[in-house]
Amino acid sequence: MSLAFLRAYPPVQPPQGSVYWLPFRGDNVLVKTAPTGFELFQSTEEGIPTPLQTTLYLGTLNGRACVTGEVGQDFVLPEGWSEQTQRTLFGRIDDQLQSVIGYATQILRWQRTGRYCPVCAHATESLTGSWGRICPNCGHTMYPPSTPAILALIHDGERMLLTHKPGWGNKRYSCIAGFVEPGESLEECVEREIYEEVGLHVTDIAYIGSQPWPFPHQLMVGYTARYLSGEIHLDGLELDDALWFTPAALPELPPPQSLAHRIITTWIAAQRTS
Repeated sequence: MSLAFLRAYPPVQPPQGSVYWLPFRGDNVLVKTAPTGFELFQSTEEGIPTPLQTTLYLGTLNGRACVTGEVGQDFVLPEGWSEQTQRTLFGRIDDQLQSVIGYATQILRWQRTGRYCPVCAHATESLTGSWGRICPNCGHTMYPPSTPAILALIHDGERMLLTHKPGWGNKRYSCIAGFVEPGESLEECVEREIYEEVGLHVTDIAYIGSQPWPFPHQLMVGYTARYLSGEIHLDGLELDDALWFTPAALPELPPPQSLAHRIITTWIAAQRTS
């Protein structure tokens, strides 16, 4: 059974009953070590740090309240606890739980970074019914940021273009990625990023899916695009290699939980059924 997360917004209070706890230290989440990976703490278990330095009610997961907060840097992990980055949890915790953890870390970060107005530097106040903030001095309002970025897989017949970034190791290749600029549509971003990074022109841009990516607050939007013209020319900044691959001879791909992996495998599956 899939887990269903329903978001809540201040000043709504959590329902009575058991609770999922998501304690953080900085951007690292504290979880329970389990034989099959990791689990979130529940209110029926002892050892949850109370009170947390910050306590925020996020919503319910299958009817159970989800509460996040922060512990101090000097907090000593009890036996059975583990401090993990979000990346290390990929594939080792339920996908919906992973999503809630990503939401929690972004809301906690927003509590730290949204305290002052970027216009006049006055302290901000909460906007009732949302995570937004308002400046009582100049009236400026702001909300937790979500930054759109594209992932694009270029295909040409039975081959696809995958790229490599410095620091990935010698074997891993993935899709082209880039942030959407002001005044730009997602499709225009796909065309621009592809031309800027590898010097190619594309057509038939098709949407595949999206994925929240809390590093720190991206929304990844995935596309495929058919090669139209041009010769590969690396920008020399983002990438250090770009190669054509076929489904029969693939490099190491991004993790299965990533949108980039889904884009690649979805395209490969479509080729096999066409």
